[in-house]
Amino acid sequence: MSSSPVSRPRLSQIPALAATAVTALAALLAPATEARAALVWDWAYSGSGISASGQFETLDAPDANGAYTIVAIHGQRNGEAIIGLQTTGTAIPGNEPYAVDNLVSLAGGQLTHYGFGYQTASGLHANPYLADWLAVPLTYEVLTSPPYAGMTHELPVSFEAHIAAVPEPGALALSLLALLSLGLAMQGRRHAAPQVKAMAPAGVRPTTR
Repeated sequence: MSSSPVSRPRLSQIPALAATAVTALAALLAPATEARAALVWDWAYSGSGISASGQFETLDAPDANGAYTIVAIHGQRNGEAIIGLQTTGTAIPGNEPYAVDNLVSLAGGQLTHYGFGYQTASGLHANPYLADWLAVPLTYEVLTSPPYAGMTHELPVSFEAHIAAVPEPGALALSLLALLSLGLAMQGRRHAAPQVKAMAPAGVRPTTR
């Protein structure tokens, strides 16, 4: 019993087929990459015996109050690496019940009275926040250390942050797809090359805030 021959595209059809495949893939990738797009911020604060700086990654759009949600943090505190962001809605160890909201703004005091939190390589946890209930709002850093029986200190600091860059992962993915399409189209024209090579790829904090 004979089987039907498998129909294969002609070499002249490869560019068109490649373009169609790339267009379909781009349509699938674009929404996902755009949803992950983030803003990169430079941030720093300092006070008596305190020097911390680095970068935030935030969602690309602010909330109704103009605040951006921090989703990642990198940097150092007094020369020690920052290794993680405190989970939104939780307190740094030893500073319960003051949960962080991990929000930052371009205007005003830039932080909220919940602030953001992070952990350093040695196990220290910090929670910079804005004491906006004071007559003159001030930014403080709460620091806790193992065994987290309570705060190590709560000292005033000077905080500032600004947007440094706007990555465009969606545009980058589409550019790579365009290059792939071009490479496949060129392969289709090379009748002498049957194989397609892979492309290399101290304020008093209120209990209710």
